[in-house]
Amino acid sequence: MNENTEKSTTQEGKLVPFSPAQPVDETWRKSIPAQVFLNHFFAIDFHLQRQDDLFDLRRFPLFQDFAPAVSDEQRKALEKLLLNSWSAEYALRITPVVNDNQYLQSSLHWTFPQAYYSVLFSVRAFLHTMGEPVSNEEIIRRRIGNMVVRGYYPASIGFYASGPLNGYRTMRLPLAKFDIAKPDLTLPSRESAAQIEIAQFLKTSRDRRIKALRQAIQNNPKTALRSAKTGKVLQKFGLDQYKQLGKQIGYTTYFDALSRLRISSTNREIERFVESEIDVRLFHESLVNIVSHINAVHEAYIAKALGIQGYKQLIAKLPSYLQEGFLRERLNKVIEPMLLPEQSELRIAA
Repeated sequence: MNENTEKSTTQEGKLVPFSPAQPVDETWRKSIPAQVFLNHFFAIDFHLQRQDDLFDLRRFPLFQDFAPAVSDEQRKALEKLLLNSWSAEYALRITPVVNDNQYLQSSLHWTFPQAYYSVLFSVRAFLHTMGEPVSNEEIIRRRIGNMVVRGYYPASIGFYASGPLNGYRTMRLPLAKFDIAKPDLTLPSRESAAQIEIAQFLKTSRDRRIKALRQAIQNNPKTALRSAKTGKVLQKFGLDQYKQLGKQIGYTTYFDALSRLRISSTNREIERFVESEIDVRLFHESLVNIVSHINAVHEAYIAKALGIQGYKQLIAKLPSYLQEGFLRERLNKVIEPMLLPEQSELRIAA
C-alpha cells in the first residue's frame, strides 16, 4: 500500500483500502462510479446503525393510533405481498454463502433488484393495510414521500430532499453541510460524513428525476412548457420552471435511493459494478441491513393492524425456510417487543 492510500473503517472495524489520489491505475479509475455508489449505500447503513432508533417507532402517535380495519380480502393480498417481499429478502441474504468474490461480483445482477423489490413489496403491503392497493411505482414513490415527511418513519430513515434543481433542501440530516464539506471516495467513518454522503445521494437522485421529467414534458408538444412571448418550446429552464417540476415529483426519499438499484440493474450501468474493484461483500452487507431495517418498519405497522396473533398466523402459513432464520429473529427481537407497552421518552424525527 503506498503513502497516498487511505483507510476507512467499517462498522465492524474492518479496514478497507482506497487510493483516490492514484489516477494511474486504469482499473481503479473505472471503478470510481461503482465506489461512489457503494459509499452512498454504506453511508445509509452507517447512519442506520448509529441512530439505532427502530424502537422509537412504537412511541410515535402515528404508530400508536394505527388501527385500520383489515378485511379478509386485504389479509389474503397481504399474504401474497409479504411472501414476495420476504422471498426476495431471503434470496438477498443467502447470496454471500458462496465464498467466491467472482461469484459475488456477478451476483450484483440479481442482488440489486432483490433489495429493491423486497422493499417495494413491503411498501405495497403496508399501503394495502391502509386500504390503498397501489401497484404503480410512481404513485408509491410519491405516497412514501408524503409519509416520510409526515413522520411515519423513525429519524434514521426519515430524511428527504425537496425543492427545485440547484435549490434543494435536505431535511433531517443536520450534520450534512454542503457549504463546508463534500463527499469523497473514502467510506464514511463519522456520522457527519455519512450524512453528507446521504444528502449527496438524495441530490443526485433528485437531479436525475427532475431532468428525466423535464425531457418527458418537453418532448411532448402537448405538455411542453413554452415561452410566453414567442410560444415556442422552451430550450432553457429558469427557477420558475424548475419549481414546477420540483412540485410535480414530490419529495426525494430512501425509496428514490433504492430505485437507483433497479435502474442500475436494468441497463449497462450494472457492468461498471461487476467489473469494478470495490468491496462487493461490504456492498451486500449494507444492502441486507438497509432492507431489513425498512422492512421491519413496515412489518411493525402491519402487525399493529393485524394484532400480534394475527401476524403470527400469517407467518405460520409461510414455507418453513422463511418461518425460521431472519424472519423468526425479527419477530422475536423486533416486531413482538415493538407491540408491548413502553413508557420511555420519545425521540421524534424532526
